[in-house]
Amino acid sequence: MGRKVNPNAIRMGVNKTWESVWYSDKKHFPDMLAEDLKIKEMVTEAMKDAELDSVKINRSINKTEVTAYVAKPGVAIGRGGEGIDLLQKKLRRLLKSKNVEMKVKEIKNSDLSARVVARTIANGIERRQPSKLLVASAKEKVMAAGAKGVRIWISGRINNASQARTTKVTAGSVPAQTLRADVDYALEVAQTIDAGLMGVKVWICKGEKNNIETEED
Repeated sequence: MGRKVNPNAIRMGVNKTWESVWYSDKKHFPDMLAEDLKIKEMVTEAMKDAELDSVKINRSINKTEVTAYVAKPGVAIGRGGEGIDLLQKKLRRLLKSKNVEMKVKEIKNSDLSARVVARTIANGIERRQPSKLLVASAKEKVMAAGAKGVRIWISGRINNASQARTTKVTAGSVPAQTLRADVDYALEVAQTIDAGLMGVKVWICKGEKNNIETEED
C-alpha cells in the first residue's frame, strides 16, 4: 500500500517553514485558522493574473502582515497601486482591523516555482490546449532554469477520454524521502467544461538545503 506524504509538510523545520506565523489559545484558534484560509482565498483570487507563488501571514499582538510572492509584481500592484490598496481595504473589512498591511514581493525565478508551473499547465488545460505539449514545455523550462529534477502528474479525463487516468512525466532526480532535498510541491485543479475537473501535481527539486532561509524586509 502506498504511503504518500506532502513533500512540503514532511520538511517543516528542516529546510521549510510555515506560511502562517502566529500564536493563539484553543478558544480562538479555529476562528484565526478560518481567517487565514479566507485571506489566502481572497489574495489568490485577486492575484490570479500575477502568477502567485505563495501567501505568508504574520500576526503580532496588534498588527497583521500579509505578503504575496508573485512573478509579476506590476500586475499585482496595479496602476498607481490601486490594486494593492483595494485588496488591503478588503482584508481590513474581513479582519475588522485597521492594522492590516499588504505587501507584494517578486520571486527570483518563476520557472522554479511549483505553484506557478502547475497553475500555468492548469490554465492551458482550461483553454483546451493539448496537455502533452503543456507538460513537455513546462519540463523543458524547469530544467533550463537550473532544477535538479521535475515530476509532473496530470489526472482526470485527459483529452475527453471516457475513463480517468494519470499521465506522469519525470526529468532528473526528485528524491521523495531525502529531507535535506529542497523539493517544491504544488497541486492545482483545472476546471474544464467537457471533461470536468483535472488535477495537476508538480514536484521541483532545486538541490539540497539544510537550513531555513529567512526573508529580509
